[in-house]
Amino acid sequence: EAISWHLAALLSEDNNAVIKRVMFNELTKEAVKNAFEHPRGIDQNLVNAQQARRVLDRIVGYELSPLLWRKVGRGLSAGRVQSVALRLIVERERDIRNFKPEEYWSLHAKLSSTRPSEAEKIFQAKLDRIGKKKAELKNEADTLKIKSALEKETFKVISVQKKERNRKPQAPYTTSKLQQEAYNRLGFSAARTMKIAQMLYEGIELGEEGSVGLITYMRTDSVNIAEVARKEAAQFVKEHFGKDHLPKVPNFYRSKKGAQEAHEAVRPTSVFREPEKIKSFLSEEQYKLYDLVWRKFVASQMAGAVDLVTSIEILAGSEYFFKASGTRNLFPGFLAVFEDASKAAKKKEENSDDEEEGEQEFPELEQNELLKLHELIPAQHFTKPPARYNDASLVKILEEEGIGRPSTYAPIIYTLVSRDYVERKGGALIPTELAETVIELLVQHFPYVLNVQFTALMEEELDKIEEGELDWGKVLHDFYQPFEEHLKEAKEKMKNVRQEPVPANEDCEKCGKPMMIKWGRFGKFVACSGFPECRSTKPISTGVACPKENCGGYLVKRKGKGGRKFFGCSKYPNCDYIANQLPTQKVAGEESEEKPPEADEVDADV
Repeated sequence: EAISWHLAALLSEDNNAVIKRVMFNELTKEAVKNAFEHPRGIDQNLVNAQQARRVLDRIVGYELSPLLWRKVGRGLSAGRVQSVALRLIVERERDIRNFKPEEYWSLHAKLSSTRPSEAEKIFQAKLDRIGKKKAELKNEADTLKIKSALEKETFKVISVQKKERNRKPQAPYTTSKLQQEAYNRLGFSAARTMKIAQMLYEGIELGEEGSVGLITYMRTDSVNIAEVARKEAAQFVKEHFGKDHLPKVPNFYRSKKGAQEAHEAVRPTSVFREPEKIKSFLSEEQYKLYDLVWRKFVASQMAGAVDLVTSIEILAGSEYFFKASGTRNLFPGFLAVFEDASKAAKKKEENSDDEEEGEQEFPELEQNELLKLHELIPAQHFTKPPARYNDASLVKILEEEGIGRPSTYAPIIYTLVSRDYVERKGGALIPTELAETVIELLVQHFPYVLNVQFTALMEEELDKIEEGELDWGKVLHDFYQPFEEHLKEAKEKMKNVRQEPVPANEDCEKCGKPMMIKWGRFGKFVACSGFPECRSTKPISTGVACPKENCGGYLVKRKGKGGRKFFGCSKYPNCDYIANQLPTQKVAGEESEEKPPEADEVDADV
């Protein structure tokens, strides 16, 4: 909207110009033609909201970044949303460091019916209660004592419940949900997802059909669907899966508060362009993402799945209650197109220790029926720390907390990684020492700017500007007054962490003078005390030995052309080992498949 406003300002210099705005969510002939048939004026409220957002971001970024340059190191950046996201990552890392695991135990019984016709179906039940209290097994001794007592008891079915459960399909993708599922299912980073989605939106050459936009606009927080697309999906489902796979009433989904309802959800521009039919025109990554978008949309317009959930309660002796549960699908519905994430994946994502029985096959059991005990299985567990954020979980928490917009999630993560505030390791986003230092200083001097709830409140106020309920000038004024006071105080009182160099206990290989540990943009590094006459520098060891056989070097973090980060051997150029990530095991002879960088590309990360 703001771009249109700027263009209109230029074009209005011609007093005879009639200026209208057209909007379309997909680059197809029909959509563009329809948009030009229904032009509208420029929405000044949207323009004001964009200007307010831009000015707020510049106030924070333009003022805090130079402050960090003076107090920490050159080249650092801070941002209204970026720094809040970094705070979440840093605080999660602190939670993990401070976490103390607690031991607990579980006890499962393998059981079967005593009737010969059902005896082969062995199932598993978990100890749930002892008397009226929840079974809490805290150590091995208590667990083995109960196990010993149970071996002498009789197991009896006290209840069997069977219920049908309806599972409704989820809404088609918003930007954030697309980024989350593309990461979880395809392993794509948020930035990679948006880059591929942009290609699919802008158009792919489909042979005789020419260039066609395959998906609707990919930066959206709306789950709205055009009626023509809904009808097309219903027709497709009826033709390919049958009328029983259509819901009795079309599925409608409600967007979250503040969503831009003018946009649609991310969907295929035509459901009849099935992924397999156009696969030959797409790259592997384009196909995977298009297939994900296509399946999600089709599934969203289908009937729900129906499961049969069986719950069994078993009494051993007079006080030990076991529970077993299992789920069996009766009608696939939308699952015929889009399979739900497995329970195992959900458990991993939620970092849960709860035992799930899953799709157990039970014998036909009756109340008061006696069961045969095959085995009692005690198992030790420890509570787990919260999981580190990855692209998907960070986008999820940003959306849940109301921080940022759909268009900002991927750039935020990219900036945090490229600025060396965050490192990727096995998919996890791990804050660097530099990040922890910066967040500590910013939270101390700008607590409200780095506050999650305050940032979410600012997003709500920007939404109200869009709706014409707030004056954008007043919002900026109310923000800047206290910010200016905090800034003035921080310039005077913020601790300067540009630390004095300390001895590195080694001499310079070039000039023989003592090497010193200094603090730079990317954290600590080793430099010659003879600077500027001697400019010898090198990164600090990661503590991981070079995996190359008989090398004897250690791995250090380096930076190549274009800012590409990698780990290389400290003995380069005599050893050319490099890797994108630190090896998890020190295996002799394990080499990176990447070609080593050119000599002039290797530089200490300073």
